[in-house]
Amino acid sequence: MKVAAIQMVSGISLEANLQAAHALLAAAAREGAELAVLPEYFCLMGHQDSDKLAAREVWGEGTVQQFLATAARDLGLWIVGGTLPLATDSDTHVRNTNLVFSPAGQCVARYDKIHLFRFSNGREQYDESRVIESGRDPVTFDLPSRDGKTWRVGLSVCYDLRFPELYRALRADLLLVPSAFTHVTGQAHWELLLRARAIENLAYVLAPAQGGTHENGRRTWGHSMLVDPWGVLMDQRAEGPGVVAGELGAERLAQVRQQLPALEHRVL
Repeated sequence: MKVAAIQMVSGISLEANLQAAHALLAAAAREGAELAVLPEYFCLMGHQDSDKLAAREVWGEGTVQQFLATAARDLGLWIVGGTLPLATDSDTHVRNTNLVFSPAGQCVARYDKIHLFRFSNGREQYDESRVIESGRDPVTFDLPSRDGKTWRVGLSVCYDLRFPELYRALRADLLLVPSAFTHVTGQAHWELLLRARAIENLAYVLAPAQGGTHENGRRTWGHSMLVDPWGVLMDQRAEGPGVVAGELGAERLAQVRQQLPALEHRVL
């Protein structure tokens, strides 16, 4: 199964971001991808955290959700919509939500980001909990590919990457990590963590990212990548908008899990 990670440098205009996302999704479809995954905050990288509140949607309706459903149907793709802000019971918080759409345009899975990022090094400060309400439940979905294999796909978002117990719970063949890693933390840990999660779980990892300097002044690390179950880097893109693609092999997955059956050896 061919998969694609969409790298973006999203700005402050929702409409412009959706146009850019559609062009990249269409490029992935032309390359033969069955699954395309957008980065975290693909629809909006605002001037401030509270901009997410103004852009929030009710689950099941809204401009961004309609965009994802229509694009999936028109392009014949499975699309994982990076993240978008969904309304909660609170006027001051949203969920940072990952939605999965089938080629029929139906929403088949929802994951709310569990782990909320907080970082301060004296120059940069981030605290997602100021406007984001955390999720609670791990989520997977089944993707029947054209080659006849049904792939178990595990959902996660960005800062989740630092919590390996989440990925153990997913027990997936393919792990998705849409992200907006800061340049500082990405440079230090991004590739190392992605390859570790692939090796630990003997699973493919597909990680689309924001990558570049945004209108709001923030710089994200990028380096969207696809990693195989042995930790081999299959493809990546350093910065700027683009598509990272590769072929998942059911035989490769089975071979690695057979020659090193670490998943069967788990005790805890």
